[in-house]
Amino acid sequence: MTGLIDVMQRGHVLEVAMNRPPVNAINLDLSTQMYEAFKRLNDDDRLRVGLLSSMGNNKNIFSAGWDLKAFAVGESEDAENGFNLGPGGLGGLPEYFDLYKPVVVALAGGAIGGGFELALGGDVIICAEDAYFWLPEMQRGFLPDGGAIQKLHHRVPWNVAMDLILTGRKMYADEAKHWGLVRDVVPVDHLMEHARGVADTIAQGAPLVAGALKEYMRKYGHRSVEENHAAVRRAWVGKSDMPLYERMIQSDDFTEGSVAFAEKRNPEFKG
Repeated sequence: MTGLIDVMQRGHVLEVAMNRPPVNAINLDLSTQMYEAFKRLNDDDRLRVGLLSSMGNNKNIFSAGWDLKAFAVGESEDAENGFNLGPGGLGGLPEYFDLYKPVVVALAGGAIGGGFELALGGDVIICAEDAYFWLPEMQRGFLPDGGAIQKLHHRVPWNVAMDLILTGRKMYADEAKHWGLVRDVVPVDHLMEHARGVADTIAQGAPLVAGALKEYMRKYGHRSVEENHAAVRRAWVGKSDMPLYERMIQSDDFTEGSVAFAEKRNPEFKG
């Protein structure tokens, strides 16, 4: 298996860059290598944030998504699941439900099909001015079910998600920012610097809080207000289904921020 990604640790941040020219088409090998990188992020206590990009490759394409040529020759066939893209799903991220460390996505060029779904697997998206998002699957005879139909309507209004899937039109960077899908739109030459700044800001926070937030949002973010409050109350007495939330409450970091504020110093979070 040849190296299809570039991985670099920078402080508390693990940078993962796709490197499968010319368009970062996602096949089983790329998915598996991506998953292994994000598993390293999840398992290493020194790491707090992931940063996914395709910089240094073709800036016109973030990822062209599912490698249809590989699928056509049966590369990803699986008797039980229909197709196999390895643990974590398409690109190793969209179905990595046990990953509780935040991932920032730095996106330049086209996020097409599975490339769009891969980006939806991240928590914060920063994109370049040339970025666009495109789900052409309906015109190929299938649905974007590697993450888009499951998540997109939670990230943009329902009618916008339906329109993008049904028409297969492209959504460009400014519209994506308008709907709140992306945080910032910056010149492509400033993309990595800006995304690194966002990742570093997140990494300065209490790591247990980031994990508890992802755990809570994944389990309760789309339930009723009453259910949400009840879940938090159970966590406070150690009777919830959110072990990370409970660990956050019981940790030394829970009081460190307040003590540091009172002592007029920067907090020293241990995780």
